[in-house]
Amino acid sequence: MEIIVARNSGFCYGVRRALQLARKTGKKARRGIFSWGEIIHNPEVIQELEKEGIQVATSLSQLQAGDTVIIRSHGVSPAVYRALRRKKVKLVDATCPIVKKIQQLVDRLSRQTGEIIIVGNKNHPEIQGLLGYSRKKALVVENEEQARTLPFKKKRAVLAQSTQDGQLFSQVVAALVEKTAELQVYNTICQSTRVRQVATARLAGEVEALLIIGGKNSSNTNKLYQISRRLLPRTYFIESPEEITPDMLQGVNKIGLSGGASTPPEVIKKTVAAISHSFQQNSNQEKVTHD
Repeated sequence: MEIIVARNSGFCYGVRRALQLARKTGKKARRGIFSWGEIIHNPEVIQELEKEGIQVATSLSQLQAGDTVIIRSHGVSPAVYRALRRKKVKLVDATCPIVKKIQQLVDRLSRQTGEIIIVGNKNHPEIQGLLGYSRKKALVVENEEQARTLPFKKKRAVLAQSTQDGQLFSQVVAALVEKTAELQVYNTICQSTRVRQVATARLAGEVEALLIIGGKNSSNTNKLYQISRRLLPRTYFIESPEEITPDMLQGVNKIGLSGGASTPPEVIKKTVAAISHSFQQNSNQEKVTHD
């Protein structure tokens, strides 16, 4: 049995930074400590932070003056910042620096003429935050079909959620070219996401089955699953090694693993160990490589 782990699997820079800030804050704060929404999309990590005293807040009513609130890695809108400041809480901004740059881009574009198209999931917290910077000039498009239904416009700018599928973004841009006289294109998909997607696609062409590991509510992990599934039917989405079933490994001699940007390295290691253990009785040797 050969197990191959895709390049860049596990925490990205933005996630590592957010967790470091959260844990550093947790050690210093003397009052209530909260993250505004889940700081990253991984249930195991959220449970660990809760044990360390960092709770998830989704309502202002949960907060009191003097509490510490950590802004999630996905960022928030200006309106949320204002509401939190009115609550007189201490703010620690763990917004991913790449998301910060996209927020600044949307703010700049909103001061110009023309419609702004954001390619992403309208319900994702990053998108909700970006919309807050758009001065109501932005429209969220989730796929090529939606883009093709838009009316013709003289001027548009298009950008992407930082964890968007690169192929989908290209398809939407192609559709908008036919619907816009002057189209400004900003590929704001982060480099880590691009590398992870390319590595996963390549790995899907080299193995017999591929496990995508990460939170089911993680946008970037879902994109990895979709990319791999297009190329390899035997692609499975799991949150933990406990979810591995015998049919996932049946008849497989070469298996791949790819972890989302919010997937802890320890979970990837445990998954490798779980697969190796499953094959101990059927094989004398397992080979683990990193793509």
